[in-house]
Amino acid sequence: MDKLTLQSKNRTQEHVEKIAQLFPNVVTEAVDERGQLKRAIDFELLKQELSDTVVGGEKERYQLTWPGKKKAILLANTPTDKTLRPVKADSVDWERTQNVYIEGDNLEALKLLQEAYLNKVKCIYIDPPYNTGKDFIYKDDFKNSSDEYLEQSGQVDEAGNRLFQNSEVSGRFHSDWLSMMYARLKLARLLLREDGVIFISIDDNEAANLKKMCDEIFGENHYVETFYIQVRYANKSLTEKDDFQKLIEQVLVYSKGQFKPNKPYEPYALDKFKYKVVEKGEGTKTQIGGKNVTIFKKGEYDIVETEPGLDGLKETWASGTVLTGNASGKFFDQYLSPERTLTDWARCTRWRGLVKTA
Repeated sequence: MDKLTLQSKNRTQEHVEKIAQLFPNVVTEAVDERGQLKRAIDFELLKQELSDTVVGGEKERYQLTWPGKKKAILLANTPTDKTLRPVKADSVDWERTQNVYIEGDNLEALKLLQEAYLNKVKCIYIDPPYNTGKDFIYKDDFKNSSDEYLEQSGQVDEAGNRLFQNSEVSGRFHSDWLSMMYARLKLARLLLREDGVIFISIDDNEAANLKKMCDEIFGENHYVETFYIQVRYANKSLTEKDDFQKLIEQVLVYSKGQFKPNKPYEPYALDKFKYKVVEKGEGTKTQIGGKNVTIFKKGEYDIVETEPGLDGLKETWASGTVLTGNASGKFFDQYLSPERTLTDWARCTRWRGLVKTA
């Protein structure tokens, strides 16, 4: 006799999946009566999709929101009653070391660090869970005992045996991950100095949400850069079921305020100014863009290397702000660059001390 399925299907979720096939943008996340996240339908948005006029509702505004966001804000602002206990036996050079290694929940650690390091940290690097469905356990409720916490977070099975990861079910949702990150990033920002900067590793699973969340917490104008880091070779497959193998991950960089990167500096020496143009004829005088210029064809000039000095010329490549930041650059870009001039000539153009060859 075949086994019977004694549990009926969840028809509501089946309907949600069917609607998602037609209108994926109306599928969101909500909390059910047991406090668990589930896929749900934004009916206001669905009504708009099915209407040929603008449907009235709440006033629209640009925001990133999810179930649990207000809780995450409250959690970041809630003081902790935990304390740091030194472990001298496991420490190295206790009296003279300048380093601190904290073992424990990072949310509690970030709160405890506020007392001594508020507005004092110059650089923070974090490598958070990427929300792959397997890599993090999230349940920020420290009012319970350790056993209750492990049970609620899915770290123990029905027999009370401790697990190393919870199931993939809740990991598929964005809301848990966003709540976990939001509280911690708010606390991390408070630790930064005004010239401080934070680096956050992430992959494609939550990169878009992390960018929006950091824009909100740090301010969009404090976005510095995104680094793209190759983390594996092209011929190394992560899993055969994926059609495309991921080779890179991202590092989002945000500042708190007055961050200035330490750029490599190369002294501007005169030894590069070692060329001069020797005119062998009078050239052809004309006007370009309202400017008087002299054009020398091939054979009517020589470029020779000479003793470096203030009268010498430097070979350079004009691009970026060199072309857009001043009048000479704009003139060159508009009239003298190879794409916009007499490309069939090998030429040298002289205009107000500007020499350009091609």
